[in-house]
Amino acid sequence: MSATTKDSSSKDQKDQQAVLKKIAGWPEPFASIGAQLHETILSAGPKVKPRIWYGMPGYATGRSTPVLVFFRLDDGVMSFGISEKATVKREPDTLLKPSAWFLDDMDEATLAKISDLVRTAFS
Repeated sequence: MSATTKDSSSKDQKDQQAVLKKIAGWPEPFASIGAQLHETILSAGPKVKPRIWYGMPGYATGRSTPVLVFFRLDDGVMSFGISEKATVKREPDTLLKPSAWFLDDMDEATLAKISDLVRTAFS
């Protein structure tokens, strides 16, 4: 393993730990929802790398590439979002592109939808 690869891997691990620490610091049910979102995003996008982005978990393909998906907790409101740099499908019969959703609970249908959004965002 080259020094550059080792440094990159170490930075990726630090980024991952920072994201996990951020999520763990949230009150319930948001810490559990955040942990589920984190795992779902990582599973849906195999080359996804987490990092703290504007103080919240963001996901990109590298440390210096744009964040494509993120989630945040502000004033007791959790949202999942897609950045303007992501690949986004327009809503049927409109020119609107989805960008964010609010959530206060999690179920399998929501996780499946998030997986689809992440796969699209990173395509």
